[in-house]
Amino acid sequence: MLTSASDLSSFSFYQRGTISEFLAFFSGLVSERTQPGERQSFTDVDKKDSEYVFHCYNRGGPESIAAVMVSDKEYPRRAAFSVLTKSLETFTTKVPASSYSNPSSISFPDLKEFVAQYQDPRNADSIMRLQGELDETKLVMHQTIESVLKRGEKLDDLVARSEMLGSQSKRFYTTAKKVCLNCRFLLAYYLTSSVL
Repeated sequence: MLTSASDLSSFSFYQRGTISEFLAFFSGLVSERTQPGERQSFTDVDKKDSEYVFHCYNRGGPESIAAVMVSDKEYPRRAAFSVLTKSLETFTTKVPASSYSNPSSISFPDLKEFVAQYQDPRNADSIMRLQGELDETKLVMHQTIESVLKRGEKLDDLVARSEMLGSQSKRFYTTAKKVCLNCRFLLAYYLTSSVL
């Protein structure tokens, strides 16, 4: 193992040493069993509802190095491999390959920063971050529309008086209402399609 970093704060102080040893052992095993150029995720096959997943990316190439990330099962796989790719790129840029033969001489503080920064998977995956922002915007729009409707205004009246909506949009609203579509769904759909 060339370097490692972990956040074991969710475990008791007395368990951390044992857990750290287990993580080091299993990370080595997982990286050995992942072929160069491959990305794999492993869980404990004996437990159907295993809490943790080992994600491994063996970059291969002349350096022949791999990175392993252990996360809870809720952490998205795409984000995990994004973190592994970034960490390998940063590592190979900052640490010369000549030092790989003497792991104790390797200093790579960036890894601790990665562990802290990527606790939230949205920091690792821009698509996930954008989806989160879109969901927040949609929620604010729902709340705004509900507050307007709570003041006694009816959506039917707003649509009828609107000069921004064309006649085709007004007909669509009327038809949709007749087929019992939920107007919140229509507004959410409109918001989603207008943002994209």
